[in-house]
Amino acid sequence: MTELERRRLKSTFAEYLQLPAHLEPRLKEALNRVLQNPGSLIRPEIVLEVALAYGLSETRATDLAIGLEYFHTASLLFDDLPSMDDAMERRGISCIHIEFGDAGAILAALALVNRAYALTWRAVSGSPAECQSQALAYIEKHLGLCGLLNGQSMDLHYASLPHDRQTTEQIAMSKTVSLIQLTLVLPALLGGASAIELQLLERVAVYWGLSYQIVDDLKDILQSSSETGKTASRDLSLDRPNIALVLGVDSAAKRLGRLIRLGDRMVCRLIDLSPNLGFLQTLRAELSEEALHLTESACMQAAGETT
Repeated sequence: MTELERRRLKSTFAEYLQLPAHLEPRLKEALNRVLQNPGSLIRPEIVLEVALAYGLSETRATDLAIGLEYFHTASLLFDDLPSMDDAMERRGISCIHIEFGDAGAILAALALVNRAYALTWRAVSGSPAECQSQALAYIEKHLGLCGLLNGQSMDLHYASLPHDRQTTEQIAMSKTVSLIQLTLVLPALLGGASAIELQLLERVAVYWGLSYQIVDDLKDILQSSSETGKTASRDLSLDRPNIALVLGVDSAAKRLGRLIRLGDRMVCRLIDLSPNLGFLQTLRAELSEEALHLTESACMQAAGETT
């Protein structure tokens, strides 16, 4: 995706939730703050690329991309609340609840969820009836009680759960991986991808989702708030799942490398089947570059501990 296309995507993110003139001013201000600070937008970029690769129209692809990103952004607003992660900073600015209160953050998140369902349904409704049914079931699975919601509840009650790799990665599967699965698999499903392509995309989503979570966990330990743009060292202070805390920084970095290599194999098989998915190689390179940086930091930390 070109820089111009990325700027256009950022504008679309802000424009797809129209705020009525009569909207209560504080809610309007809170939503404007969210819409003008969308983050990297890597997920909607992937959705767009996959959807277009499988023949969806640009309108449907954009509806799906923004809809799914609204779901993700809403989940962050909920996640940052004092009753959840009690974060102070997100994407380099104060969390929405800090300035607009818990109620303002909750209402803003619900506005995003409401619009997300409308946009997602608009994208899904252009497919055959059987495909619509599969897509809606897939969305419910990964956003609902078998996915994001269950993962968040496990996250909140992690103190009472075993602090091992299995439990910690199960939470990551429900939260981070579920969102990556929607990002990679749902647009392909709507575009009529073959069973083997969907299976490979599922595997890529698992490997990449766990990789992104380990990257985030390592950042929480190794980087400051100014580097990450969000509150740092929260996992340790709140006793929340963090694979780098469970395995140790060095072992987590090694697992990250293995997951990326496994993802590479799946991506190569996918591109052999569908050459128009070649853009996945670029995304993989970006993930690998960040992983390399964090692995180097992990090695430096390990070296410091042994001296």
